[in-house]
Amino acid sequence: MVFKTGRPVLRSATAAIALIAFAATSATPAFVTVARAQTQPVPVPNSEQPRAQGPASVADLADGLIDAVVNISTSQTVKGQDGDSGPIPMPKVPEGSPFQEFFDEYFGKQNPGQNNPSHKVQSLGSGFVVDAQQGIIVTNNHVIADADEIEVNFNDGSKLKAELVGKDTKTDIAVLKVDPKKHKLVAVKFGDSSKTRIGDWVMAIGNPFGFGGTVTVGIVSARNRDINSGPYDNFIQTDAAINRGNSGGPLFDMYGQVIGINTAIISPTGGSIGIGFAIPAELASGVIAQLREFGETRRGWLGVRIQPVTDEIAESLGMPSSKGALVAGIIDGGPVANGSILAGDVIIRFDGKPVNNVKDLPRVVAESPVGKEVDVVIVRKGKEETVKVTLGRLEDSEQQAKKDDQTGQGEDGAVQNVDVLGMTLDTLNDDTRKSFGISKEVQGVLITEVQNDSVAANKRIQAGDVIVDIAQEAVSSPDDVAARIEKLRDEGRKNALLMLASKTGELRFVTLQMD
Repeated sequence: MVFKTGRPVLRSATAAIALIAFAATSATPAFVTVARAQTQPVPVPNSEQPRAQGPASVADLADGLIDAVVNISTSQTVKGQDGDSGPIPMPKVPEGSPFQEFFDEYFGKQNPGQNNPSHKVQSLGSGFVVDAQQGIIVTNNHVIADADEIEVNFNDGSKLKAELVGKDTKTDIAVLKVDPKKHKLVAVKFGDSSKTRIGDWVMAIGNPFGFGGTVTVGIVSARNRDINSGPYDNFIQTDAAINRGNSGGPLFDMYGQVIGINTAIISPTGGSIGIGFAIPAELASGVIAQLREFGETRRGWLGVRIQPVTDEIAESLGMPSSKGALVAGIIDGGPVANGSILAGDVIIRFDGKPVNNVKDLPRVVAESPVGKEVDVVIVRKGKEETVKVTLGRLEDSEQQAKKDDQTGQGEDGAVQNVDVLGMTLDTLNDDTRKSFGISKEVQGVLITEVQNDSVAANKRIQAGDVIVDIAQEAVSSPDDVAARIEKLRDEGRKNALLMLASKTGELRFVTLQMD
């Protein structure tokens, strides 16, 4: 089950392990099992090095931080589904039925004039104060999503109403504000999560299952985790116990600085099994600053569609390793629509930062200021080049980007000519364009048929796809394709990199073995 809010959601389980972004309902757990921890040290054979010990106590550290951590309670009015015609009609029962009295009592309580009856649902989460003078509190977006009312509960039992300053669904961060004159606030600061090492001790404070002020300790288990929850995943993984209700709470280092915002766990049961994830401070702090200043995010935008660089693609481009992000298409009207970056280029550095894989690029671009001129290092036809790009704003272009964000799939068709790597090819002309419904803007060589069990079929190439270029050289006829494949074989290449276009011009790259 996947939970993105604190409201109960029932879905069919499709896997034994669930990824849970967790805000808790107000109910406490039905069963609590208390187990005694093993106190005897476990001997380590053949260990000559002195072993570092965990912190003797975190009591002083927790005592100085716990007042900055808050519980967040939300309520939402949920209306009945559209189409509900009102009260449920009482079923007909035989005269004298023993169920008549039950039905009369239950259905008689309904309001006959009430259509689409509504009810309130509540959820609980955590948060922490980052600015005591301004009353600024940080939490997860899924904790407060769709809430009608937000209430902040402090460690001393006092409560304040909160208003939403801004939220970001892409990173699951929300910023709240309370009146600092009504309660003395204690704030905490963000640390440098980039310096966090695997094995460092960390402490989580939050509101699991409604138990406010709960402190747990663990270590950093891993860094830079991608759990496929958003475009900028770069989570800190920890084994510090975090559960439903911990969402939005801080993950502290041993200096008392916030290095992460607890957000999700992986669990087969919904409870902690020692695999939790926190948004790193280096990502969160920039988002929070923008939400405070503008009430929204203002991310940099490069205007390209990208895909991973596989070993096959790297080999076909003459690259020594499969690093970087392959440009699969350029968005019209974007910052690089002027031709500074082309489809088929591989971006390996952006503004001085390495792009090791396809997930790195969206994150470093989004963290860059709108309007900044940056150096982008690309690999084009086997050679490195540096181009300068002035970034646009992602939020201004998202509607346009969505139109270009589909990876093209071919359409069915028929007809003719040269056979290469299991594909039958034909020239693009008015007749073939009309037959396959191909846009006038698409240029290249038409694939009219794909043989079953061929290398092309195995890569899901279909009749109606158009070959735009091969190994970054444009082709315009079936003979061009055959000649280019033959040249690559003569050069000792094992794979051919094809840029394919759908009938509407959406691009994707495919590598085909030529053995």
